[in-house]
Amino acid sequence: MNLDGSFYAIGNKCTHMGCALSNGTLKGDTVQCACHGSVFNVKTGGVIRGRVKKPEPKYELQISGDQILINL
Repeated sequence: MNLDGSFYAIGNKCTHMGCALSNGTLKGDTVQCACHGSVFNVKTGGVIRGRVKKPEPKYELQISGDQILINL
């Protein structure tokens, strides 16, 4: 995700029930799962609120020219 010119990558599968976070709502630096409302920090993958206990995995990014590379 691009937040004010900085790029971040976290997992896309909610750690609560496996719903796609890409179907959720992005607000500021958080994303809310569309299925059950859990909220994650986009920068860290950390849990903000909800039924979920486990954070999303966070992936390191590398910018190379006009490409964004994700280190898995």
